[in-house]
Amino acid sequence: QVQLVESGGGLVQPGGSLRLSCVVSEDILRMTLMGWYRQAPGKQREMVAGITRGGTSNYADSVKGRFTISRDNAKNTVYLQMNSLDPEDTAVYYCNADVPTALGPRRYWGQGTQVTVSS
Repeated sequence: QVQLVESGGGLVQPGGSLRLSCVVSEDILRMTLMGWYRQAPGKQREMVAGITRGGTSNYADSVKGRFTISRDNAKNTVYLQMNSLDPEDTAVYYCNADVPTALGPRRYWGQGTQVTVSS
């Protein structure tokens, strides 16, 4: 069972920055895809950013130019650097990891970390 533990959330003022971390219990080089999703109250969970095993990243249009996803393979950790935060970014942020299996990739999730952007 792969375990993901997020940290780094909190309360920040508009325009501020936060860095989220996601520590994985297994070698992240096994993961075909890792990423971050978020879910705001009353809304569906949405993709924020993803990064492949080869290092290719993609972003939701709403965060392009403000958020950066990265990975440290030696630490089995994926990061989400969030700059120029806006109240619309307020949500619970979840880390995910896709593990290849004989039946196709299986997705694992962390427990989430709350990000609140407010003055």
